[in-house]
Amino acid sequence: MDKAGVRWTTEQVLALAPDDASRKAGARLSAAGPWSDAGSSGEGAVWGLCKGSGKKPYQTVIDTKGPAYKCSCPSRKFPCKHALGLLMLWAAEGESAVRTVVDVGDGEAPDWAEEWLGARRERSEEQARKAKDEASGAAGQADPEAARRRAERRAARITGGALELEQRLTDLLRGGLAAAERSGYGLWEETAARMVDAQAPGLAARVRELGSIPGSGAGWPVRLLEESALLHLLDLGWLGIDRLPAPLATTVRTRVGLPSPADGPPVKDHWLVLAQYDTSDGKITTRRIWLYGRESGRTALVLGFGAAGRSPQPALPVGLVIEAELTPHTGAGQLRADLGEEVGIPEGGEAPPPGGSTTAAVEAYGSALREDPWLESWPVTLTDVIPVPEGDGWQLADAAGESALAITPASLARPGLWKLVALSGGGPVTVFGECGHRGFTPLAAWSADSPETVRLT
Repeated sequence: MDKAGVRWTTEQVLALAPDDASRKAGARLSAAGPWSDAGSSGEGAVWGLCKGSGKKPYQTVIDTKGPAYKCSCPSRKFPCKHALGLLMLWAAEGESAVRTVVDVGDGEAPDWAEEWLGARRERSEEQARKAKDEASGAAGQADPEAARRRAERRAARITGGALELEQRLTDLLRGGLAAAERSGYGLWEETAARMVDAQAPGLAARVRELGSIPGSGAGWPVRLLEESALLHLLDLGWLGIDRLPAPLATTVRTRVGLPSPADGPPVKDHWLVLAQYDTSDGKITTRRIWLYGRESGRTALVLGFGAAGRSPQPALPVGLVIEAELTPHTGAGQLRADLGEEVGIPEGGEAPPPGGSTTAAVEAYGSALREDPWLESWPVTLTDVIPVPEGDGWQLADAAGESALAITPASLARPGLWKLVALSGGGPVTVFGECGHRGFTPLAAWSADSPETVRLT
């Protein structure tokens, strides 16, 4: 236990790893053997020297408040295997065998570690000063007239792309959906490229999804018609955006591919880290982090992006509580927020967020669709549910037996499902996840007799 918080669990440390190879390599360095001069401070710093293949040991230092990492090794992964190994050693501090070999108690950081930690503190203070200056209008402003002209030119290009896409959808329906299977993916890719040229990446992504539907198996014509209708609705939303309410207009801009501003009122709270997982399209890796505000009762989504092969930032320990300020993005039903500076050390989670039944989860998703018709899923917490098999899949059934929610097909092949089944043991559990038109994706769970968050991703 730290003076200002709690030590992480090994699972929480492994959740920060950029890939499976890093997890395995970090686990091999989690023993005390290769480490010397290791220690930690009540301010959230952890440091140590790791013996490598060269004469000089690798200098590894971590700021758990970020978390942020610095290591003298040549690895381009963040965190590297040395940072993961040191954090796992720190997490296992309660074992007497570790304490007798390496000191991981509180203390002052050595000069090489303090140099980096001090630079981080200075940058943090400088960023706070800049934010204060910008808020008071002291910072220099870009030419608003030039920005307006750029926005108008891009809007005109997007409008041209939307009109072209409408013609493509009209041709599809006139020729019949069966023709989509014969034409192949090339025509859709060409249309998507045209949307990229029109600076509408959101439209391009949806066009590519349409192109993949004819080869997706039985029932594809129905799915193609559904997605075409949603894309048509988005086109019409953009072409008539001046007549939409301001929040819905912002949502349409975001769905088309324009950036949404993080200009909502800041919310300072103690945020429970519910889940963190990455997805990749081959070029960009997207990290999704779900947070729950203990005082505000808000659920927020923090996004991070990284190039292929690079771990996105930030990386937060699932199951712990961070004190931080979030700035929400604007838009109808928008949950995304930007993470500001963290205050203090992550603390242990106390209990899962309040939840409801599977019926309430579907109703919550339905309500969110009224604000954003293109929403894939909505975060919900299910209480007193039991995972049970159903045909070739699984579902989460209310303990009272009144209703059930199918688990998404994509989740069936992941190890998280079996962790959830083992945690339940046939009894009711609390589960957090994403409820959408494909079903429910479980991301975290809690048993009735423990507040510890079990990560399912």
